Amino acid sequence: MLPIIGLVLVFVLVFGGYVISGGKMEPVLHAIPHEIMIIGGAAVGAFLIANGMGIIKKAGAGVVKVIKGPKWKKDDYRDLLCLMFVLTKLVRTKGVIALEQHIENPKESKIFNHFSKIAADHHAVVFICDYLRMITMNFDDAYQVEDVMLKDLEKHHQEEHEPAHSLQIMADGMPALGIVAAVLGIVKTMGSINEPVEILGAMIGSALVGTFMGIFLSYLVVGPMAVRLRQVLDEEGKFYNVIKDTLVSHLHGNAPQISVEIGRKSVPTSLQPTFYELDEAVANIPPEL
Repeated sequence: MLPIIGLVLVFVLVFGGYVISGGKMEPVLHAIPHEIMIIGGAAVGAFLIANGMGIIKKAGAGVVKVIKGPKWKKDDYRDLLCLMFVLTKLVRTKGVIALEQHIENPKESKIFNHFSKIAADHHAVVFICDYLRMITMNFDDAYQVEDVMLKDLEKHHQEEHEPAHSLQIMADGMPALGIVAAVLGIVKTMGSINEPVEILGAMIGSALVGTFMGIFLSYLVVGPMAVRLRQVLDEEGKFYNVIKDTLVSHLHGNAPQISVEIGRKSVPTSLQPTFYELDEAVANIPPEL
């Protein structure tokens, strides 16, 4: 919602200020479709040249993320901590054999399915199951597991941020594309140099709209979207840090209550459940889990 409000404010205040100061929208509106075709078309074409299909798809999904915000909310972090509590307690009380049926087929697991939003996220489920599976294979040195998880998260971080990096490059190039549109407008004007001053003035004004649109789109639309996408991805990445810290604490021999409390410390402050909220949530976990 905030990005939409921001875009509305940008358009209303920029063009509203122009009109209030005595500017006329007619020449701007006349020029914008052609300038957008040149600048937007060139930017999209360059984006397609510079990136693979995987990044292009992620960039499209990233625009949706910018509008909707981070996927994980406060209740989701609480549910994740409860899920990690159940899994670590199962290992501690019944051993790794009891865990295998849940990590080998999480879609049929009553534990995972109880936390439906987490169960529906393929990457989160795979991340949890992969490292629990490694623990069942006696890869249980806390320091080695943490090192592997950190490398895995670093790789995931780099891959997820590639679309935001590409959008930022597009934004950085748009002022230059605006100059390209303006130069083409000047070339067109020079071809009509024998026209009256009124016509030449309108043509030069239209050319300058290209420079304006390049800067406008770069610094007020695409650039801020790239920044916001990075913020959203950074926040979503903290979900995996909670999983990492909880599992590493478990491997250090801590009780499930202590492990999830350590995991709780990794939750972003604005989304972090309190100690008592988590304690109540853990106490309300159905006994059959």
